[in-house]
Amino acid sequence: FATPSMDTHLRLLQAEQLLNDNNKITRRDALRTQWCRFEKEGKIFHGIIENSQVYALQGAPWEGHTRKLNPYPLSEVKLLIPVVPTTFYCVGLNYREHILASAKRKGIEPKFPQKPDVNYRSNSALCAHEDCIVKPKDAGELFQYEGELVVVIGKKGKKISLEKAPEYIFGWTIGNDVSERTWQRTDRTGWRAKNSDTFNPMGPWIVSGIDYKQLTTTVRLNGEEVDRFSTGQMIHDVETYIAEISQYCTLYPGDVIWMGTDGSPRNLKSGDTCEIEISEIGTLRNRVIEEA
Repeated sequence: FATPSMDTHLRLLQAEQLLNDNNKITRRDALRTQWCRFEKEGKIFHGIIENSQVYALQGAPWEGHTRKLNPYPLSEVKLLIPVVPTTFYCVGLNYREHILASAKRKGIEPKFPQKPDVNYRSNSALCAHEDCIVKPKDAGELFQYEGELVVVIGKKGKKISLEKAPEYIFGWTIGNDVSERTWQRTDRTGWRAKNSDTFNPMGPWIVSGIDYKQLTTTVRLNGEEVDRFSTGQMIHDVETYIAEISQYCTLYPGDVIWMGTDGSPRNLKSGDTCEIEISEIGTLRNRVIEEA
């Protein structure tokens, strides 16, 4: 029998690799699922999205649930925040470039967190995809976006080990942690700088079955790309935060942890449209308006 040439052997290896890669993509796509929460005809449902159709669920996505048979076109429903969390955790200063940019603006030496830094947000600050961000009348010029990956907890846990932390992740969504920087610097807490009504858009849906460490976050302001960073390049990763929080606080299904932002955000003004896109999840879009 003839021995294959080196070129033929290389082509066979490349074909085998391509087949393996395609199989990986197929398996990944089979696991990837879109979950939502929506309103239709005055009723609110959890749902699952398939081929631009939404199937209402009886029960929450992370619980035992059944799917209703007749779907709605996605274009004909109002998407709501994808989950109403029992507790809304957030992460402070979790990306290197964001810390460097912040320190430069303040004229100080950058300090990187040696351990997870945990804070809270108010559910009353949440708003959905395509809802308006309302800029208060007395808010200043330093009114900024922060594009963030959001982890959604899928089961109850306390004192979770780092190794078991992935078992408690249900899925991922997108957050925009809008911040009024003057208030943030002068108020004793972030009660209004971070928690005013509509300051925390979240959505448009939850995606499960993806690897968050392989994603990219892109921020666009009025269609112009203004920030792009590797979502998984955190100082302290998602698993570390789940383990740390759960040593003291019980995590419940539907809780969320917002994982921080990178880069140097620009200012938002009335009429601006801010889009936070995270690859494999989708795009969260909100317009800024002035308080009436």
